[in-house]
Amino acid sequence: MKLPRYIAALSLLALTAMSTVAQERSTTTGVSRTNAAERRRALQQAGPGITQRMQNASESTPMSDADLEWMRVIYRELDLNKVSNAPLYYPDEVIDGQKNLFRIIMELVASGQLPVYEYLDGREIFNEQYQVKVRDMLDRFHILYSDAKGSTEKRPRFTIEDADVPANEVLSYYIIERWEFDHRTNKVRCNVEALCPVLHRSGDFGGEAVKYPMFWVKYADIKPYLSTTSIFVDDSNNLATHTISDYFAKVMYDGEIYKTRNLRNLSLMQMYSDPDRRKEVQDSIQRSLENWDKKMWVPTLEELEEARIAREEAEEAAANGQQTAPVIDSEGLPVVATEGAQVEDNTPKVNSRARKSEADKKKSQEKKKKSKKRPKVKRAKPSGTQQSAERSVRNRRR
Repeated sequence: MKLPRYIAALSLLALTAMSTVAQERSTTTGVSRTNAAERRRALQQAGPGITQRMQNASESTPMSDADLEWMRVIYRELDLNKVSNAPLYYPDEVIDGQKNLFRIIMELVASGQLPVYEYLDGREIFNEQYQVKVRDMLDRFHILYSDAKGSTEKRPRFTIEDADVPANEVLSYYIIERWEFDHRTNKVRCNVEALCPVLHRSGDFGGEAVKYPMFWVKYADIKPYLSTTSIFVDDSNNLATHTISDYFAKVMYDGEIYKTRNLRNLSLMQMYSDPDRRKEVQDSIQRSLENWDKKMWVPTLEELEEARIAREEAEEAAANGQQTAPVIDSEGLPVVATEGAQVEDNTPKVNSRARKSEADKKKSQEKKKKSKKRPKVKRAKPSGTQQSAERSVRNRRR
């Protein structure tokens, strides 16, 4: 009688184990299906042309401050009227599907794919608390829009016609740069941290345009889309050989420094009211950024010897009357041209024969001057020798 009860207990345990395994399999399958659905939904929201692999490739691991030896935050203004910044403005209208930077930003913002943050004038905080509500931003800058299909209160989406996008009024950008020195690679690199489109609008009665900063966009959020937008950066080559991300990565833009991160949160205009003095400070900051890594290394003996030879040649040329100034680098040392290098020399060229003739003329003139200054003194010669003197004495005795 005990054996059937034992068998029944074993069968009950087996059934319980089988049901547990089935539940685990169903749970894992449900999780994988859920993850796949979320991934598919994210790719659909990312828009055409952007894949998960492209997003992963564009994402870079943020550098820890422990790996940095030095870092400085720079604020620049990119004037789109400059030739070097024109690739960010043109085409101002949509031509054959090509769009400028501001149209790309507005399309992503309106579709809810790109978060934007408040412009706080030097107190930029990129978190959800300071995230801009798109509807309020569109109303603030009087941009016409309509609710897109599938828009909800939690996830609003908008449709903006191409003619209603004020791309021709965005004539400048504010950007935030992070200049970092990595001690692992011993190199200084410049990373763009954020972008801010600036509207230039005049009043109803004309006058000087007023600047309206719209919002901040984190460059890391928009980088995957900029890496697929091709542009041409040179009028002599009309092929689109670069992307907008290449344009920023290679620092092909020309921006004026208007602020550096400081304790008092003051701009350069607030610190230096004199335009000339402010320009000197801007140039000094730019030189320090470009030459910061060079100041860390001690020059070699060969470099010091080349600098000494160049200095002696410059002094010798100055002594010979040549008004030639040596090329001086940022450290105050004369630049020595190496093989294959070309150094610009704007001084007038003088023939070597002419130099020798001029030097000979100067030497002859100096000799003549010396000869004139020293008058010749005539010395009286003795009338006779010692023997003639003795004879005269003998004759007197006789």
